[in-house]
Amino acid sequence: MNDGVPCLYIRLRRRARVRRGVGIRLGDIAQMIAEPQMEETLRQLELIRPSKEDGNRVLIDMMLIVRSVKEAFPNIQIEQFGEPHVLVEIEEAERRSNIVAIVLVWLLLFIGSGLAIMNFHADVSMLEVHRRIYELVTGHRVDHPLLLQIPYSLGIGIGMVLFFNHLFKKKFNEEPSPLEVEMFMYQENVNHYVITEEYRKIHDREQRGDRP
Repeated sequence: MNDGVPCLYIRLRRRARVRRGVGIRLGDIAQMIAEPQMEETLRQLELIRPSKEDGNRVLIDMMLIVRSVKEAFPNIQIEQFGEPHVLVEIEEAERRSNIVAIVLVWLLLFIGSGLAIMNFHADVSMLEVHRRIYELVTGHRVDHPLLLQIPYSLGIGIGMVLFFNHLFKKKFNEEPSPLEVEMFMYQENVNHYVITEEYRKIHDREQRGDRP
């Protein structure tokens, strides 16, 4: 602490989640170090209580945090590290998994991916390619070269498992799969868009003289 002045060291998380109808507390969105007698009060400090009009994402920036902390502890000094904002997702009440919906989605994806593979093979005449390879290797032409088709079919399934680095919930190594990377990039773009829009809304409220 500096010359007897209490100090709060704070680092905001990139993302946080709270339940609908519950106030967002400082401890929910940040890591912090402060005087022991102040730290628990700061963790329980409510910053905002989102309403239904706020949607399912709320942006909390350092200006709101500084204002709330200064109201509770006027003499405290705040040292902030990392991102100047955190995106808070508002979760609805816990819902049970719908087994019927899961099965239907699984069947849709299974049939759709199967049709995509079959259509690709039809476009490139894969059956004729297998027949020609079989004929070149054995000297005999057959209508169904199962000696090639069966290993090829198994190879497609094994290759997909290795490519996505998943077998049900088991991962073969810590390297992210291409799907996980794409989902991460998509989520980052969504977060960037939401943060930009939230800052625009904050600016509009400030122009109207409304306090967040």
